[in-house]
Amino acid sequence: MALVGCAMLDAMPYDVTDLRSQLSSSAGAAAPPGAVWPPQFLTFPTMVPTETSAAGSCTWLVRSQTCCVAFSQMRAGDQLTRNGQPDEYIVLCNDDAADLSVSWSGGAGGELRGAGIIVVPPGDSTVTVHTASAVSRLFSCRSTDLLDRCENRAVFETADPNVPAFTAWPDPPSGHRVRVYAMADVPADPNRFGRIFRCSTMMVNMLPPEPAPRNPAKLSPHHHDDFEQLSLTLAGDYVHHIRTPWTVDIANWRDDAHELVTSPAVTIIPPPTVHTSQAVHHMPHQLIDIFCPPRVDFSRKPGWVLNADEYPMPAA
Repeated sequence: MALVGCAMLDAMPYDVTDLRSQLSSSAGAAAPPGAVWPPQFLTFPTMVPTETSAAGSCTWLVRSQTCCVAFSQMRAGDQLTRNGQPDEYIVLCNDDAADLSVSWSGGAGGELRGAGIIVVPPGDSTVTVHTASAVSRLFSCRSTDLLDRCENRAVFETADPNVPAFTAWPDPPSGHRVRVYAMADVPADPNRFGRIFRCSTMMVNMLPPEPAPRNPAKLSPHHHDDFEQLSLTLAGDYVHHIRTPWTVDIANWRDDAHELVTSPAVTIIPPPTVHTSQAVHHMPHQLIDIFCPPRVDFSRKPGWVLNADEYPMPAA
């Protein structure tokens, strides 16, 4: 086996133009207590759908330790229903021509036209897709009925020792309701990193679309000590560069990954791997980063989480 990456514990700086350089710095990926889980690269069109509706809509289910992604290619007029949902989940769509509506057993529903995010409360709910669109739903690991059906469920038959058990953040003080956030209503702001929203179960950064490849001289290799990152790509081609830190056991070492993925796909990035994503080829690109539960460091940055006033952080 080739041994790659002797400088695993060197500092991992951001480019000075990257707003994440303002976050608390780290000296590099610390040696984990046990084997580091492998990254996973899951390209939906290459997989057999988990389910196909009577109308022909296809849904793929995949998971990380704390999160489940349900990606659906929806036919016009078809529906996605959840009964007895235990906690909040997120619906997102990247289609500017999309037309979605959500009904909820606990109160008023909501509508989304164009790209955006919907937070759906616990209970019974139905998402109706009025125009053919790709729709993603994001669930916490409390939705065990979905976890049991995920394509990659076998990877998590044993829990990743580097990921703490999932704990939800506080519920919204104003009470649960369907919350709709249209990306057309989010103006660009050079002082804010991406377009970040959170709820009690997760955080989503719907990064602005990019029309061209990423500058290879301004990548952002970094790591997370104790939480996963899921990168959902909905448009464009990406190379995910992932480096696994060495443990004391050479049997746990692995070569660097430089994986080209075509959209739509999700990449599961376990801690404390060093990682960065590079948009490649001249085409539109759209990447969404998912964290379950929400990230504390992003939440502490004033103005970064666009609905922070609706969802409090946990008590210190």
